[in-house]
Amino acid sequence: MSAFRVSPAPTDLNAEHAELARRLRQHTQGEVRFNRADRGRYSTDASIYQMEPVGVLIPRSVDDVAVALQHCRELHIPVLARGAGTSQCGQTVGAALVIDNSKYLNRVLDFDLAAMTVTVEPGIVLDHLNAWLKPHGVWFPVDVSTSAQCTLGGMAGNNSCGSRSIAYGNMVHNVSSIEALLLDGTQAVFCEERRMQNAPERVRTLMQTLRDIATREREEIERRVPRVLRRVGGYNVDIYHPQSPRPYSPDGDINLAHMLVGSEGTLAYTRSITLKLSPLPVAKALGVVNFPTFYQAMDMTRHIVALGPCAVELVDRTMIDLARGNPAFRPVIEKALTGEPEAILLVEFAGESHAEQVANLGRLVELMADLGLPGSVIEMPDAAAQKALWDVRKAGLNIMMSMRGDGKPVSFIEDCAVPLEHLADYTSQLTEVFAKYGTRGTWYAHASVGTLHVRPILDMRRDGAAKMRAIAEEAGDLVRRYKGAFSGEHGDGLVRSEWVAWQFGPRLMRAFEAIKDAFDPDRLMNPGKIVRSTRMDDRSLFRFKPDYRVIALQPALDWSGWDVHADPAMETVTPAGTGGDPARGFGKAVEMCNNNGHCRKFDAGTMCPSYRVTRDEQHLTRGRANTLRLALSGQLGPDALVSDALRETMDLCVSCKGCKRDCPTGVDMAKMKIEFLSHWRQQRGVRIKDRLIATLPRWAPWAARLPWLFNLRDRVPGAAQISERWFGLSAKRNLPAWRSDVFTRTASSVPAEQADVVLFADTFNNYLEPDNARAALAVLQAAGYRVAIARPAATDAQPQRPLCCGRTYLSAGMVDEARAEALRVVQAMRPYVERGIPVIGLEPSCLLSLRDEFLVMGLGDEAQALSTQALLFEEFLAREHQAGRLTLALQALPQKRALLHGHCHQKAFDAVKPVQRILGLIPDLKVELIESSCCGMAGSFGYEASHYETSMQMAELSLLPAMRQADTDTLLIADGTSCRHQIAHGLHTQGGRQAEHVACVLHRALPAASAV
Repeated sequence: MSAFRVSPAPTDLNAEHAELARRLRQHTQGEVRFNRADRGRYSTDASIYQMEPVGVLIPRSVDDVAVALQHCRELHIPVLARGAGTSQCGQTVGAALVIDNSKYLNRVLDFDLAAMTVTVEPGIVLDHLNAWLKPHGVWFPVDVSTSAQCTLGGMAGNNSCGSRSIAYGNMVHNVSSIEALLLDGTQAVFCEERRMQNAPERVRTLMQTLRDIATREREEIERRVPRVLRRVGGYNVDIYHPQSPRPYSPDGDINLAHMLVGSEGTLAYTRSITLKLSPLPVAKALGVVNFPTFYQAMDMTRHIVALGPCAVELVDRTMIDLARGNPAFRPVIEKALTGEPEAILLVEFAGESHAEQVANLGRLVELMADLGLPGSVIEMPDAAAQKALWDVRKAGLNIMMSMRGDGKPVSFIEDCAVPLEHLADYTSQLTEVFAKYGTRGTWYAHASVGTLHVRPILDMRRDGAAKMRAIAEEAGDLVRRYKGAFSGEHGDGLVRSEWVAWQFGPRLMRAFEAIKDAFDPDRLMNPGKIVRSTRMDDRSLFRFKPDYRVIALQPALDWSGWDVHADPAMETVTPAGTGGDPARGFGKAVEMCNNNGHCRKFDAGTMCPSYRVTRDEQHLTRGRANTLRLALSGQLGPDALVSDALRETMDLCVSCKGCKRDCPTGVDMAKMKIEFLSHWRQQRGVRIKDRLIATLPRWAPWAARLPWLFNLRDRVPGAAQISERWFGLSAKRNLPAWRSDVFTRTASSVPAEQADVVLFADTFNNYLEPDNARAALAVLQAAGYRVAIARPAATDAQPQRPLCCGRTYLSAGMVDEARAEALRVVQAMRPYVERGIPVIGLEPSCLLSLRDEFLVMGLGDEAQALSTQALLFEEFLAREHQAGRLTLALQALPQKRALLHGHCHQKAFDAVKPVQRILGLIPDLKVELIESSCCGMAGSFGYEASHYETSMQMAELSLLPAMRQADTDTLLIADGTSCRHQIAHGLHTQGGRQAEHVACVLHRALPAASAV
């Protein structure tokens, strides 16, 4: 799949760890990952901690797990089960063998609609399960904000809760049974005590031990266990004497599965989980309440809860502002606001009748008027609008983490739960605590149950550890005063296990230790969590350890915008380049990845396409960012930045820019790959294939003069095989055909001073598909615009060579060459930009470079000015239409349906909607957007023999199946050159069907006189 593979035999392991790796390779079918880079990628989760594991096993079956446990016990090596690795508290990092369940152990094993249960393997993702259940009218309702990536095994281990726990309870209330494997090989189904009488003797002894502990400590349980719904700390020893306001089981049965829920993998390995299901709500309505002050939002929550909503979620001012700064979230959040609120509450009602839920919205409006806030509610009865806003709320934590500078919101007291009547006072006093230590907190989440995610902004490189402990102690005092729970949702892990004894007292702490030892006498199951823990502020366990240093580096691109200092109390940020990063901002940009795992989503239009194919942590945006961070900080050894290990990690990144759009913390892996390739090229040179593609704009004029010669590769038998052997270009693909009728040689152009617009013809549409450029020119002229064709400036050293955006050079890491091409474009466009003339392009990857990479190549203010004038063809037409200036007469086409595939860069810049809007001007044409990720071609990526299979797998995820199902009268539309070639290749068995550029479709829809 990749041309670069690291040897699987590590050389830096001690004898026991090397022996474990040998045994696992010999006795399991799983993927065994023990090299330094793989260990580094699994050394972090979404917490502040980093602990290198012994190695990683990705089991293909539960039998692999059983073998691994046996060998770990024999070698006395700890074991840590892991799903998506999105833990906030450090549950999924440790010096252990990491067992990654997410890749293979993700099946639905059994489904009983009558009993309303489903049995699943631990690695299945919540959203995937609910998508599977939806046709049956049911769902699993513990809807955590990370539902697109979190696994059910992780949710059970953490006792997750979710936005609607006020209606459905926590994870523990929704688990029927757990089939578990103890370290000694004992296997049993943990369920209702009465059904476990025939369990193995080892388990029956365990059951008696648990009952003896609960009986002995009954008074202490009643005295020390918080009586709140949101309590997930320690072990659930109160299953025998419940303290929660919501019973563990409706019938009062003692269910031993509930002891495993929330145990963070410290007691047993979960083979499968049987879950309780709920009917899907038929109707929902959402009311967004805007509050002038944060205190009012907290104080009025208890009144809103009395209306019986299924969710009441908080979004504070900080999150509102950050959401406004994210292009994907801005239009959504602004529809939810009235005025400039300090906080909003998302209040959801759900039930059988839509009319009833709309009526509930009316009651909410009346209540807020009675409370002195008339007009404060934005009503959202529409499902699409609701989903869009919930998606922003779900991304809340990650949006918070997008702050630049070393200070970041840190998780350690964020889900303390207090009774609703104390919520306003608790938040007010905690805000004062933050101010005392020179910081502020970011607030969001579950107001309905008194659990507010609050993260004080701390610099964990410097004084953050000391402030964290001081704030935790004062917050703990407040929680105790208000009789709340210190751990209300995210569990204990490394950051809060130290506080279990504080919450539950020494007697219950000893009881927890006895429970741990009864299940795991070898003390090898995820040690150091819940019991016998380290200190929360042990800096040797931090991601940024005391000796953490970034190497000095002169980057090829400008990363200075990330190199800043921020003052959380004053809410100020220093100028770009003043943050002290030895890598001049590149290090800090990479460190923006907080491991939240948002890139593990499998929504069709989102990142990361290579991960969607491989399901390998290495080929994930997070995995790449982690590897870069480890390399930049010297943790992968000398010269790691130009190592084969890093080259392999970056190899399958297709530079789709999905992360630029979707990563809530701002990780832009496409730019980071350019930076990496630049350093690689300087140290390791450029392969002949890469140089050939990079310099294509320079030799394109010769190919256009001799197209018969340059097209021989696909016409002479055996030539394609030779090109694969010599240049690495797959013989399975035809290359684009060169044309002699070059657009810039034949197109008519008005003088620059007379132009209304200037058309920038990229290399691909100029030499390979000039019909697209001609169609665009005809459409613009038919609309009454005087069009100039972009040509080099008179002062250009090579005035006969057409302009080029430099994209091909960037793909090879040849930044200096790309900068030279970009400078030619900036100089050529200067007279148009000065007059405010739009610069219009056809190829998304080329034109959008003017709005992206041009701004980080040191081209100054002129490049910034050009970026504001650069528009895709369809963006320009849509803008003109919206402004009422477009006079374009279009007639109906024979085809009445069109399937549209958006180029990745169009999606990244929210430029697909203009295509839909402008196609909507064609009478009777129904346009449907294919929910697709990257087509898989990605410039030259899909042409390379080493990437061919991966490329086709990407296309087969959704794009090609959707297009194959379309009838022959359906238009296929794709603006990207690479996309069109991938589609043609994938549909070659269907009579040579082709996708078209939108310009060609519009051209055909022109009246005959206008189309000439």
